[in-house]
Amino acid sequence: MANFLVIAASSTMGRATCKLLQEHGHRVYKTARSDDKITPDSILDATNFEAVDAVFSLAKQSMGSIDGVVNFAGSLLLKPASSSNQEQYYQTIQSSLTTSFATVRSSQQLIDGGGSVVLISSAAASIGLPNHEAIAAAKAGVIGLMRSAAATYAHRNLRFNVVAPGLTETDLTDKIIQNKAALDYSLNMHPLGRIGKPEDIARAVVFFLDPVNNWITGQVLNVDGGLSTLKTPINPRNGN
Repeated sequence: MANFLVIAASSTMGRATCKLLQEHGHRVYKTARSDDKITPDSILDATNFEAVDAVFSLAKQSMGSIDGVVNFAGSLLLKPASSSNQEQYYQTIQSSLTTSFATVRSSQQLIDGGGSVVLISSAAASIGLPNHEAIAAAKAGVIGLMRSAAATYAHRNLRFNVVAPGLTETDLTDKIIQNKAALDYSLNMHPLGRIGKPEDIARAVVFFLDPVNNWITGQVLNVDGGLSTLKTPINPRNGN
């Protein structure tokens, strides 16, 4: 049994990951910005460095140690740069990149023998998707942050990796999925012909967190139905 801290555990992917970790017999300390979707162990503004430091300490006090942490905090802004205002841009950077930086900064509180830190990026960080400028900037920053941290802290046996989803069924993407035209367009972009489920992402996160995979660091795992790496004809599944 291992002990894990899940930041933004109330997110759709966070809830799926907590469920899978607990099914595997692990202990989970959950944080959320509010308690409207789950009953968290701590309410946390994950953009606040001191607050993140404190929640790591609380998790250690509660569980005795922390073997790994994953940060699911994020947002979704689908606008071109020309239509995005400064507040929207800052909010996107804060929710994805700043929270990830705060997580990395506090990860020194993981167990002395090492541990695993998993950050969440996006397929938009590695390919050019229209109307994704702010989120692509934030999520590409997460990948750069992860690789630098993996190099910096390798001597301490701290591992840093990223999971990069394609379009996945979440609370944030519900408006896209409920729009038939937008959904059909998205399905055609994913070579496997479907969008992701929260459990797809949870399994990838748990893979990186699992101590058995302790010789993996500095990696990006694209869980995106082939979106970021494959170019295929229009998907015949949708009759096009």
